[in-house]
Amino acid sequence: MSSTQQLLLGEGAGSSAPVFIEDVYSTYLYTGNGSTQTITNGIDLATKGGLVWIKQRQAVYVHLLTDSTMSRGQRLDSSTSDGISNNAPYNVTSLNSNGFSLFDETSGVYGVNGSPGGANSGTNAQYVSWTFRKQPKFFDIQTWTGNGAVRNIAHNLGSVPGCIMVKRTNTNRDWAVYHRSLANTQYMVLNSAAGAATGANRWDSTTPTSTVFTVGTNADVNDSSSTYVAYIFAHDAGGFGLLGTDNVISCGSFSGSVEVNLGYEAQWILFKDSAGGDWYMQDIMRGMAQTQGLGLVANTSAAESNFGPFIIPTATGFKNVGGGNYIYIAIRRGPMKTPTDATTVFSPNYPPAAQLSPYTATTNFPVDLCLSTIAGSGPYNRTAIDRLRGNSAPTQSAIIQPNLTNAESASGLGNYQSLASNTALIDNAFWSGYSLRPIYWLFRRAPSFFDEVCYTGTGIDPTTFSHNLTVIPELLIIKRRSGISSWPVFYNFVGSTFDKLQGLDQTGGASTGQSYTGGAGLGGAPTATTFTTDNTSTINGSGSTFVAYLFATCAGVSKVGSYTGNGTTQTINCGFTGGARFVLIKRTDATGDWYVYDTARGMSVSTDPYSLLNTTGAEVATVGSVTTVATGFALNSAVLADINISAGTYIFLAIA
Repeated sequence: MSSTQQLLLGEGAGSSAPVFIEDVYSTYLYTGNGSTQTITNGIDLATKGGLVWIKQRQAVYVHLLTDSTMSRGQRLDSSTSDGISNNAPYNVTSLNSNGFSLFDETSGVYGVNGSPGGANSGTNAQYVSWTFRKQPKFFDIQTWTGNGAVRNIAHNLGSVPGCIMVKRTNTNRDWAVYHRSLANTQYMVLNSAAGAATGANRWDSTTPTSTVFTVGTNADVNDSSSTYVAYIFAHDAGGFGLLGTDNVISCGSFSGSVEVNLGYEAQWILFKDSAGGDWYMQDIMRGMAQTQGLGLVANTSAAESNFGPFIIPTATGFKNVGGGNYIYIAIRRGPMKTPTDATTVFSPNYPPAAQLSPYTATTNFPVDLCLSTIAGSGPYNRTAIDRLRGNSAPTQSAIIQPNLTNAESASGLGNYQSLASNTALIDNAFWSGYSLRPIYWLFRRAPSFFDEVCYTGTGIDPTTFSHNLTVIPELLIIKRRSGISSWPVFYNFVGSTFDKLQGLDQTGGASTGQSYTGGAGLGGAPTATTFTTDNTSTINGSGSTFVAYLFATCAGVSKVGSYTGNGTTQTINCGFTGGARFVLIKRTDATGDWYVYDTARGMSVSTDPYSLLNTTGAEVATVGSVTTVATGFALNSAVLADINISAGTYIFLAIA
């Protein structure tokens, strides 16, 4: 048995199963309902313990921090010096094996579950929760009763802490923060915008170890008979992934407008100018993206605002677009696990009737990319929005259109789609008096299945860009965001050659057997961590911004492949067991459209409509041209010849 199989079975490496970031951390957005509510984020707080940090996004209201060492109803506030407040039985009523539960806020206002329009809830009662589970090499919580003398506090982090936040809980005192990027004689205050201060009596000028940290005699950390809690964050300690060697949390510093290489893509960051300034908090769920920077401030009760943005995630870390000298805590984007169930990473959604009001397309996963069009009429453009480019603002989203060469643009007020939710697409685009029925194809980024990279062109041949697909991409689609250009599509990476289609917006056949040194767009073969471009303006023009979508075959989940038409009927075996729910087909040896089929509208002998990505044309109804079968999908040339012409060659992307 291999070491990887042992780890997956919980054997070897001390008989501990592998741990992934999605097991220990969650950013979860929710809407208050004024009643009881359970948040299911997949984090086991009941048996493992941890911290839940909640903030009302639209209203001026305190932060709520509650952890497994507290009684339910107790809370702390990062924006004040207050000790523990006891609002039992309100606030968070239980820490569960897969999340936490909230109280009925109809009997009081405590800022975690207000109904829309209610006091301290904001117009739409939008909340964010950040959950940190106790786990070696990630996060720990310790409590103690002070003795007024220098002492060591044992911890279970299993590595040297990168940051420690200490709060006196029995009365009002400032939060004391240790950070590895500062001297061990320095401290910062979480509830203050003040810069780093010198005070040896906080940490007794002693650097933490992998087993203890030291507190001095200051009343903020160790007053006699007072009670304290410490939130302890690891730094680049490994411990995660199949082999237990991957980092998921980093505590560091940066200066000025720089790109920080963490070795992974960041999904959450807390950062502060050590010379003075707010403690900024950004995450990918609320809009830490290329075109916006929605954030909150840990040291104030202020509502969410657009930072401008300050932080932009990259495939290997993040970029800072402002000045200053910052310290930070950053957490890795998930999921890290390769999916085995396609319903956790893809969903076709078709409203049951024409929409005259905002529509919510629900899923069981965070949506990273939405492709959509109007299903039953035309002409309407096809639209793509995604979380990484920016779409979480309350009044607009950044859109690109597969059937057009247009640059990226911002949708207008009241005419937008939003991914600012954990398990849904919210669509306001079709509500202004129209009677339309859209179709949505919703994707989640996941290893071996789908990834997205935003980058700025260099104009240099070759230039290599990192990605997080974890396998060699089999289908690579690139769009210039900042200018007019096509959507070049690359595939069939064999040896020193590849095949290329001009774009999702075009019908032309493929240029096959292209050399990586032939000036056709790619400057080298893609790998499991990178893709390489030449200096072609449509994929690497100097100073232009781009987005790349990368797809691969993931066993039982997706299949990127090709077939040769036979002019009659044939079955395409994708290795699935429950059939394909989505199929994208393009002829490559001659002109042909980009056909899209899905089971939400029907892939059967009785109903089988398709849409074309490259046109504004109306949906076309057929009865069995492409149907789902257990192992993949079947083609029927008698219904539609274009998808199975004899001797014609085709590529496809199928999702189970």
